Amino acid sequence: MRVLIGGGSGFIGQALSQLLKSRGHQVTIISRQPGQQKITWADVSKNGLPPCDAVVNLAGEKVLNPLRRWTEQFKQEVIASRIETTRTITQAICQSPSPPHTWVVVTGVAYYPSSQTQQYSEDSPGGNADFLSRLVKDWENAAELSGTEGKPVTQLVKVRTGVVLGQNGGALPTMLLPFRLCLGGVVGSGKQPFPWIHIEDLCRLLCHTVEQQGKVSGILNAVSPSSVTDTNADFTGALSRALGRPAFLFTPGFVVQMLFGNERAPMLLEGPRVIPQRTLQSGFSFLYPDLDSALAQLLS
Repeated sequence: MRVLIGGGSGFIGQALSQLLKSRGHQVTIISRQPGQQKITWADVSKNGLPPCDAVVNLAGEKVLNPLRRWTEQFKQEVIASRIETTRTITQAICQSPSPPHTWVVVTGVAYYPSSQTQQYSEDSPGGNADFLSRLVKDWENAAELSGTEGKPVTQLVKVRTGVVLGQNGGALPTMLLPFRLCLGGVVGSGKQPFPWIHIEDLCRLLCHTVEQQGKVSGILNAVSPSSVTDTNADFTGALSRALGRPAFLFTPGFVVQMLFGNERAPMLLEGPRVIPQRTLQSGFSFLYPDLDSALAQLLS
């Protein structure tokens, strides 16, 4: 199949491209800059989609970028990098005479309210009390298709992902050095839920939705099955065991607030308990369902 990936040059996009190609699919990336097997966002806005069977959008500015201050300008960049790219693809699909069978937008579990007790499946309502939950709602709304009457049906899949654990990007590499120096530990209370997924399982799930050729639609939670009970303290313990290093230090909540501010700090100090209910019902199986197996593979 021909698969178009928005934001395909990033951490997840590169891994997804590699997996798709290994399974015999053709991959074209939507990027800011032209290149081999690439088109630009301006090309999509002006000329529409090239012939393709599925589109996956992974584009988005990193919210917890420690090099960027949490200013109104940066917040607008975060919003635009997700909503405007998604809207560009949505409009191109609606205007295409031969649209793809699958349209996948990858968002986040920040859609759900933070809670240490409540569990959220794909059917649970979202929150709107903070910046990220409102962003995910607007982001997903931008992916909704309209004006496609009389055309082949394009199935929309909203994949809400947790923390993505991988060797070459995401949260894990920045954590390894302090843990290897025996400076690792829990963040805040350590009781906050830690919804996560191994990069390989995320890419396999995205391939799964594409290869179903329109038979999968709706919302899928991209989190490991153990995420419903895993906490920051559980992750700290699992990483400590995997590295063979003690992790008895901790980062107080007020320090996190000083470093990241009142709007970003809750991303580290709070979280939702998320169940991949519809993901499992779709026939998908996880290679790394728990932290010990995931970290053993990533650190081997």
